[in-house]
Amino acid sequence: MTARKKPRVYITRKLPDAVETRMRELFDAELNINDVPRTHDQLAEAMRTCEVLVPSVTDRIDAAVIEAAGPQLKLIASFSNGVDHIDVDAAARKGITVTNTPNVLTEDTADMTMVLIFAVLRRLIEGSRVLTEQPGSWAGWSPTWMLGRRIGGKRIGIVGMGRIGTAVARRAKAFGLSIHYHNRSRVNPATEEELEATYWDSLDQMLARVDIVSVNCPSTPATFHLLSARRLALMQPSSIIVNTARGDIIDEAALIQLLRDGKIAGAGLDVFSNEPLVNPKLLKLASAGKAVLLPHMGSATIEGRIDMGDKVIINIRTFFDGHRPPNRVLPGRS
Repeated sequence: MTARKKPRVYITRKLPDAVETRMRELFDAELNINDVPRTHDQLAEAMRTCEVLVPSVTDRIDAAVIEAAGPQLKLIASFSNGVDHIDVDAAARKGITVTNTPNVLTEDTADMTMVLIFAVLRRLIEGSRVLTEQPGSWAGWSPTWMLGRRIGGKRIGIVGMGRIGTAVARRAKAFGLSIHYHNRSRVNPATEEELEATYWDSLDQMLARVDIVSVNCPSTPATFHLLSARRLALMQPSSIIVNTARGDIIDEAALIQLLRDGKIAGAGLDVFSNEPLVNPKLLKLASAGKAVLLPHMGSATIEGRIDMGDKVIINIRTFFDGHRPPNRVLPGRS
């Protein structure tokens, strides 16, 4: 018997060495060793010859590039949890299956959400900068210097109570926060009881009543600017907002204005509207201690990235074994 031909796999970004090694063993894999983001034209050219495309969230796989794909391309195995960068409906029309890597980033992203909450409320970045950027300026402990705000006893309002939102709620409860949430539907009664969570069917009403807003919903057409200028204005002047989901869920211009005017107390952002560009006004606010900004690090753990790569490999192997991949994304549900 002859060995089955390895499928040709095109990987758009540098992945962990362990993942790339395994992919080279199993597939005819073209790697991106230098991790230079591929242009739209380069993606289109690759899709004319490869059988599997492995993109990431930085790749825009729109209807035009999908339509130009060759007939041999049958699978887009995305190295990502979300698939808002892929036109899943266009892929389905072309007969291309799309998969993702869900459920491996939940704990890491929830951890980072809590990190941002602490960083904003306890002024961690400001304190660190005193030592690292102004050496010798610290005069020692003082009863009234660099005062932040206590975590315990606050109300957190979670926007999107899926896996990540629920993981955030569990952590928040352990730190003594009161759990409030808004979701398309209520979570199951057992989870609500465990978390002692209060459900709000009105996002507007929840925003006006909580101290911390945590954005944990997916990016979809329905959630674009879900936190609009009108809704952000409902928040209390003493409240903060944290976003580890997607930048376009918040009206960034409106958020900047509220922070500048002191209408809300602070923001912790791991994602931005025009990544990798960050609005200079946000950078200025961060320098002034009104925001904590991170470069999309929410899921950035070695373990998480390897788990993602394992899921990509499983999806590819299952597909070419003639079975439905476990993480197939259905059209109309991305």
